[in-house]
This record gives sequence, structure tokens and C-alpha cells, in this order.
Amino acid sequence: MGISRHATAHWEGDLKGGGGRLDTPQSGLLSGTRYGFNSRFGEEKGTNPEELIAAAHAGCFTMALSAKLSEAGFPPAAIDTRADVDLSLEGGPALSRIRLKTTASVPGIDPARFRAVAEDAKQNCPVSRALSAVPIELEAQLVG
Repeated sequence: MGISRHATAHWEGDLKGGGGRLDTPQSGLLSGTRYGFNSRFGEEKGTNPEELIAAAHAGCFTMALSAKLSEAGFPPAAIDTRADVDLSLEGGPALSRIRLKTTASVPGIDPARFRAVAEDAKQNCPVSRALSAVPIELEAQLVG
């Protein structure tokens, strides 16, 4: 048995003049959150699919890294990850690159082992696997 989560989107109007709202009823985190052409391609307040993918990927990767470090005998003290999702407009909009930048405080681990575990987490977190058609880069650094 698996886990199922859901979100809903409502849109009114054409692409450039219209707008929508996103909801995540299970968590309540997004409730009528605005999104639209100008929040995706401009500077208008609201979210967009790329930002939401970035948040999902940063969260998933960070959890996977924590799990894999712990399994290897090096439970992390802290991990911080930033995910940048690039949207190319050439030839039609498409996700063109994802960059994960993570810093972690992991007592007792050497940098080479940390890098290997981080690469494994990048390759195998569920969101990375779902986004495997997009090039994913990783910068992983030990701190502290």
C-alpha cells in the first residue's frame, strides 16, 4: 500500500490575462494561493509550477540525504538545501536544468564519503527519479 497526496488547481480566463489558485487541502499549506502567467514569467506575487517543483525537490532530496547518511552510520546534525529549477523558453517552455546546492553538518564523515552519499540521494530520491528527464546537478558541501 502506498501513500497518496493531492493538490487542486482552478483557472479562469486565457493564459496571459487569466489566473488561478492552488490548494493543498490535506495540509492546508496552500489555500487559494495565486498563480498565473505573470507570477510564472514575470515578477507578480504568487507561486508557479517551477517554484513548487523546486520546493518539492529540495525537501525530498534533503530527507533522502538524511536517511542515507543515517543508514551509513553518520546521522546529520543539520542539512540545508536550495533547489533551482530552470525553465527554458526556447522551442516552447520546458524544464531545462535543476541545481541542488546542499550544505550539511555531519559529524565524523569524510568529504569523499559525504559526496558519495549525497550523489546516491540525488539519484534515488523519489522526486529526482520522477524528474529524471531533466539534468540534475549537485553541489554538496560539508560545514561545521
